Amino acid sequence: MFARILLLAIGLVPITLAAAPQVHEFTLDNGLRLLVQEDHRAPVVVSQVWYKVGSSYEHDGITGVSHVLEHMMFKGTEKLAPGEFSRRIAELGGRENAFTGRDYTAYFQTLERSLLETAFELEAERMRHLVLDPEEFAKEVRVVMEERRLRTEDNPQSLTWERFNATAFLTSPVRNPVIGWMDDLQNLRLADLETWYRQWYAPNNATLVVVGDVDPEEVHALARKHFGPLAPSEIVPPKPRPEIVQQGSRRLTVRLPAELPYLVMGYKVPVLTGADSPERVDEVYALEVLAGILDGGNSARLARELVRGESIAAHAGSGYGLHDRLPGLFLLDGTPANGHTIADLEQALRAQVKRLKEEPVTVEELARIKAQVVAGKVYERDSVFYQAMQVGILETVGLGWDKLDEYVERVNAVTPEQLQEVARKYLVDDTLTVAELEPLPIVTETAEEKPDAS
Repeated sequence: MFARILLLAIGLVPITLAAAPQVHEFTLDNGLRLLVQEDHRAPVVVSQVWYKVGSSYEHDGITGVSHVLEHMMFKGTEKLAPGEFSRRIAELGGRENAFTGRDYTAYFQTLERSLLETAFELEAERMRHLVLDPEEFAKEVRVVMEERRLRTEDNPQSLTWERFNATAFLTSPVRNPVIGWMDDLQNLRLADLETWYRQWYAPNNATLVVVGDVDPEEVHALARKHFGPLAPSEIVPPKPRPEIVQQGSRRLTVRLPAELPYLVMGYKVPVLTGADSPERVDEVYALEVLAGILDGGNSARLARELVRGESIAAHAGSGYGLHDRLPGLFLLDGTPANGHTIADLEQALRAQVKRLKEEPVTVEELARIKAQVVAGKVYERDSVFYQAMQVGILETVGLGWDKLDEYVERVNAVTPEQLQEVARKYLVDDTLTVAELEPLPIVTETAEEKPDAS
């Protein structure tokens, strides 16, 4: 369930890392941030536009508006017909798409290096000149609602996760699903999208990230040409909606037709964006390493001990998002193996947490996890697209792209004592939420029940 992006189990390597490629920074007069990183291994360029808006910016009644607007960004501008953006990129042999998250909405193209100007021309056009057509809007809302049905409502684990997240958080906007609640989607209005677009889609609320076989000064000149004339907006940050203090564990059971039971547990934890002291920063990186110890690949504790060793779990995982904009959860999840129950799995996961508190991680195990982190960083740099992703995420959540250079050093500095301290401090029942998927029988239509076709 939880993909480990930064902690990859790909073998031991020396705990060293070459200097990261230089990122060239520019700011246009209208406030647009431009970050350019050279990578001359192939004649390819990735261009990404990141807007500081996502589901964590939304309020009740309009959840899903960021995602629906993302769909509408492909449906025509003052100069582009619906679908023309995608058609032109495809005709050039490129790839393009977009994604919406809690903290950002991003649009990207991958092209041959000489075609970068086309990407800039098209993105600049839809940054300020989108046409929100009522008929296209009605179609895209239906598309998103169907997407929600397929990915969430017809998926027992996904629906359990959604209910779990809405129980773990009561006041923080991270309680809302990125795709939005169905009732909000059904009642979304075109005026909601128009307001959202005017409010957030502006050069001074965007970061343009370019990585590939390019010259930074040439990219800067192209950005000034196409994005420079766009007018900025007055950006008013969303009101803070901090999560109220949890003062006791929470539990819920979700009963749905499903083949397998499922368990998810989450402890409230800080993230790097809210780390306001050196001690808190150390805690955040220790939590990152803890997640790797539990779920850093096939040799990590959950896979080694619960899946292969005791055969309690068919699957077990852990996750933590240290680069989220708002405080989140340290997560554990899994599916019990045949012959075992959800209660067995929960007891086994709790035993793993207890062990982290009572037994210091060995020097050898910690060294292996740190080596995996570094190895992951090396392999990430093989992807031009992922290099741009790293820069875009850090910049958009407010940390700054240069935090990327600190990651390995900070992880290498984590000690067994720090791991024990953060486990004791944060992995406690008072901040824990537990959700269980209890499978109900899956009713299928039998031959006898089918209506007579004659």
